[in-house]
Amino acid sequence: MRWLVFATVLTSACAQDSGHLGNPLLWPVSGATTLFDNATYAQRRGTVEVIVKSNFDAIIADIGSGGGPTLTDAMDAAGIPPRDRPARIIQLQSNIGLYQANPGALVTALMVYGG
Repeated sequence: MRWLVFATVLTSACAQDSGHLGNPLLWPVSGATTLFDNATYAQRRGTVEVIVKSNFDAIIADIGSGGGPTLTDAMDAAGIPPRDRPARIIQLQSNIGLYQANPGALVTALMVYGG
């Protein structure tokens, strides 16, 4: 049994991937990149949130009718590709009850669809 544990420890040291931490020399670059990505996401989410909350009734109407200018503005801000929008509108329509009661859920859905 001890031999099996010892062999496992030795062979795990030979793995190509050292886990989720990556190269320690690149940690500062990775940290800076993550900081920039988080700031970009927060700014984009804030823009989507302002559009949704200030035009909430119009966006709900646009979802119900299968699209419209206000929903298009929100999708543009969220970064949803135009080719994906018809499918996303159908998904939004299927959950319209949730979004009518919770604008934050609509913001989250748009951000998820936008990637």
